[in-house]
Amino acid sequence: YGKDKVSQIITFGTLKAKAAVRDVGRALNASYAEADSIAKAIPAELGMTISKALDINRDLRARYETEPLVKNILDMSMAVEGMPRHSSTHAAGIVISKMPLDEYVPLYMSDKGLATQFNMTTIEELGLLKMDFLGLRNLTMINEAIQLIKENHGVEIDFSKMDYDDPAVYEMISKGNTQGIFQLESAGMTEFMKNLNPSCFEDIVAGISLYRPGPMDSIPKYIENKKNPEKVKYVDPHLEPILNVTYGCMVYQEQVMQIVRELGGYSFGRSDLVRRAMSKKKMSVMLEEKKYFIHGKDDSDGTPAIAGCVANGIPERAAEAIFDDMVSFAEYAFNKSHAAAYAVVSYETAYLKVHYPVEFMAALMSSVMGEPRHIAAYIRNCKELGIEVLPPSVLHSRRKFIAKDGKIRFGLLAIKNVGSGIVDAIVEGRRGRDIDNLYDFIKSIEPSELNKKAIECLIKAGAMDEFTQNRAALLAISDDAVGAAQSSARRISKDQISLFQLDSDIMEDVKTAPELPNIQNFDKAHLLAMEKEMMGVYLSGHPLDKYRDLIDENITANTAEIFDSNLSGDGENESEFIEERSSGSNRFNDGDTVIMAGMVGDLRRMITKSNQEMARLTIEDYYGVITAIVFPRDYAKAKYVLENDAIVAIKGTLSFKEDSDPEILVNKVTEIERISEF
Repeated sequence: YGKDKVSQIITFGTLKAKAAVRDVGRALNASYAEADSIAKAIPAELGMTISKALDINRDLRARYETEPLVKNILDMSMAVEGMPRHSSTHAAGIVISKMPLDEYVPLYMSDKGLATQFNMTTIEELGLLKMDFLGLRNLTMINEAIQLIKENHGVEIDFSKMDYDDPAVYEMISKGNTQGIFQLESAGMTEFMKNLNPSCFEDIVAGISLYRPGPMDSIPKYIENKKNPEKVKYVDPHLEPILNVTYGCMVYQEQVMQIVRELGGYSFGRSDLVRRAMSKKKMSVMLEEKKYFIHGKDDSDGTPAIAGCVANGIPERAAEAIFDDMVSFAEYAFNKSHAAAYAVVSYETAYLKVHYPVEFMAALMSSVMGEPRHIAAYIRNCKELGIEVLPPSVLHSRRKFIAKDGKIRFGLLAIKNVGSGIVDAIVEGRRGRDIDNLYDFIKSIEPSELNKKAIECLIKAGAMDEFTQNRAALLAISDDAVGAAQSSARRISKDQISLFQLDSDIMEDVKTAPELPNIQNFDKAHLLAMEKEMMGVYLSGHPLDKYRDLIDENITANTAEIFDSNLSGDGENESEFIEERSSGSNRFNDGDTVIMAGMVGDLRRMITKSNQEMARLTIEDYYGVITAIVFPRDYAKAKYVLENDAIVAIKGTLSFKEDSDPEILVNKVTEIERISEF
């Protein structure tokens, strides 16, 4: 079409109720605690506004009427609520035109390239073509898993030739083994799948559609009706052939369109207009269509254009109830084709995990390289599945995670400061060579790719433990070994010596490097710390292992569950639900009290305006890292326990804020051995 005829689309993030209160509080110089207490009094519900919160929460209403500061903050917050807070680029939307776009819409240069200054709604109203191009790393992951399966088992997986009806797949999902399964792995979705107990592909499609704001309210009814078909009831018998596949519940946009066609006599085109009006909350259009749906509509010449429910034998009261149900549902409904496409990927990832778990988990971890929190969670899942994850090795690892002999080998590109150039040189250099020590290894690498920092990081990550377990000794000589090889390479380049002299000359120089020194290795804690620094995860062990049973018996939350509960989207763009969606039936909510255990890190002591001590720190458990804040009143009792690398137990309140990671507001800290006292 041409660069001037294609553009990305702007999207606006708006000030929601809680964010408005916090922003206004900050602007008015209110204390963090004051603004936070007001924000937390606003219920965390879909579509919640400050006005609604004042009607619902009597305590908030009382504070509004009696405390001038609270009234001032809330009044100003209501004035800015819903206003654009920031602009960004639509995650997947592209507008395409047959004429240069600047003849239709204003454009601007965003940090992601050319974009329209009109949002997607205005673009569609102008009659321009908007397409969503959805990119999923899961598709790449599936392909890599299939390649590993072919390499290891000689089996070629072709999903196009399969029926999506393998009982083992649905059994695994029903048991909650959903880590890495597209769309199904969040804590809330996993619990939903266990309750749903899916037995066919249609159940997965419906589950993906239901687990969204709005339709989520139908989940209990859906599960109950699935388990007890005799409980399915229809407002009118005409609904049965439309809703029987979803046990009497409206689940898909297509069902709304089918209802207005079959019961009201709408055309296909007009039924889509009704769907759009409902999804965009166009009240004036809906009120008009409700009248037509119930009583019908004639063309200008008196010919019936819409028959209406009453003319089709459906009682007026029933027709009215059906339309009202559609309105409340359709605003957040998913279209079935979209859900089915997602469910295909869900099924395929589940199939690979249940039948080829080693290859699947290797490909899965390769897909999240650079995201240590996810890698740590998947390594934990591998242990639960009985799959050993081997450390990186310069003798056996490749760029990405690989599966071999029922085990997974860590990928070299997942190591800090190790790039594709040196990894490719390592893989090429070891081919056909016997490499027994650091010197052999250095000689095997193309000199132009040698990098002291990369070699150091490989040693720290344990990738040369096969030469010696003493990483301290390897680090002591690595710079000299690399320097000798680089010096020889420079001399060879300068002297232009014969190709046949190359290997022997480098070998001679490297042989002059110091022998492996007889020095003490690092202790276990130091080795683990180096692994974490280099790979973002603990691999050969974990600082919490000594207390594992004690922790499991006493904690009420871990970082994975908390971060899952904090997944959020504003629902403006369908594409925001590509990989993660708001979980609604979360295990944890803002303000919940939790008990956690982990290692203290990044401890920063601060002095407040009132000259009191407080602290900000991180707590790291088996699954990730979360920020914790200890205010002055509680810090006075906790500071003797808080030191970097200390293993502690904490009790506190969860704080979920828009556009930021969750935090814990700590009110009690103790040594890990005393966790049972909470």
